[in-house]
Amino acid sequence: MAITKVSEFNTRERKIAALCKALAHPARIAIINFLIKRKECICSDVVNELPLSQSTVSQHLKELKEAGLIVGDIDGPRVCYCIDKKRWSEAGGIINLFLSQETIKAGKRC
Repeated sequence: MAITKVSEFNTRERKIAALCKALAHPARIAIINFLIKRKECICSDVVNELPLSQSTVSQHLKELKEAGLIVGDIDGPRVCYCIDKKRWSEAGGIINLFLSQETIKAGKRC
């Protein structure tokens, strides 16, 4: 069994990796796009939008929720999901800062 050493990396690196991991599946990107377009929905709406089973969609929703990108409110037997606007904005800042770092200006390509 492989042992990960995630704790050896700084907080910023772990945050970037967690956000990228949460967004690293086309189904999750589709879910995010759907939630942005709809503003809010119930789980079955997401399931009807994607070519995936309900249990698979639920797993993707769980990953996005654990990353803090979406929130889910329980409304009786349903869970209503939406984008967490504050966390979404923070995530955009973190990823933009990471991607906009000045690159090394070497005279040749590696």
